[in-house]
Amino acid sequence: MATASANKLQLKPLADRVVVKKLDAEEKTSGGIVLPDSAKEKPQQGEVLAVGPGRTDDKGTKIPMEVKVGDKVLFAKYTGTEVKVEGVEYLILIERDILAIVG
Repeated sequence: MATASANKLQLKPLADRVVVKKLDAEEKTSGGIVLPDSAKEKPQQGEVLAVGPGRTDDKGTKIPMEVKVGDKVLFAKYTGTEVKVEGVEYLILIERDILAIVG
């Protein structure tokens, strides 16, 4: 399962891995103060671009993925592996590192 952009790049996650495109960090505080790049928090929200087929348990049973392409997700702050493919940055996560599906 992959979107057109991930499919074009031949980026196919294995097992219970998920490819996520990070959403931009907030540019302003709730009070309206514009944040410089050095003060912005690392983004913890992204959109799922591709999902693997799911992991296999010890008995050989395939465990299906809970997230799907297009889901907006929250993930742990310092998790996953950042990769750059054709100038675009992606984050590859293990499904258990995803904390929640948004909306």
